[in-house]
Amino acid sequence: MNDGLWTIILFIALALVLTCAGIGVSLILSPHYYHSQDQLETFECGVDTEGSAWINFRIGYYMYALVFLLFDIETIFFYPLALAFQSVGLFPVLSATVFLVILCIGLWYEWKEGALEWK
Repeated sequence: MNDGLWTIILFIALALVLTCAGIGVSLILSPHYYHSQDQLETFECGVDTEGSAWINFRIGYYMYALVFLLFDIETIFFYPLALAFQSVGLFPVLSATVFLVILCIGLWYEWKEGALEWK
């Protein structure tokens, strides 16, 4: 077999062994003590909640959060390109331009559909 494949297999096996070992050690060393019913409740201090704790949020909050996250990630991708703009070739600049055009088309579509309107 290829040496690179053995390296990957060894890395995955080591990751599984260390993960299982960490979980096992934490289960063995963690304190096992009695929990009262009050401690097992999800809200153990203050006043008990009245009614259902599930609240329906408007989809507008999620849409603004997703658009913010999308353009935040865009900034993370473009920052290294801006730092090394003169030393990179044409391909990274064209790739970044295509990426930016796709994001702008998505933003235009969201705006056209009214998903960013606060209703």
